Amino acid sequence: MPIYEKRTYDIKVGHMTDVVRLYRDEGAPALEAGGFMTNLVGYFTSDTGRLHQLIHIWRFDDDAARRDFWKRLFADEDFMKFAVQIRQHIDAQDVQLLNPAPWGPNP
Repeated sequence: MPIYEKRTYDIKVGHMTDVVRLYRDEGAPALEAGGFMTNLVGYFTSDTGRLHQLIHIWRFDDDAARRDFWKRLFADEDFMKFAVQIRQHIDAQDVQLLNPAPWGPNP
């Protein structure tokens, strides 16, 4: 059964424009070039409720695949150059593992 990983980043107030620019210009291209987009369900920004959040959801076949993915991503030089720049804009991070319900669609 696949698992989903939801990563929520609380972005410092006033920094979302910089975060969007960094992801667009450096983060997403690094993910694409390294072949890491295949597990991505999507990136989202909050518009209601708790604001100033960047949320991304990833799909993995199992926990071993999830752990291997993050190990490979954090070893990728281009992505880590981006990661160093983005950290200054983040207040907090929350990671949640989700199991699909046995009914309804699953991405």
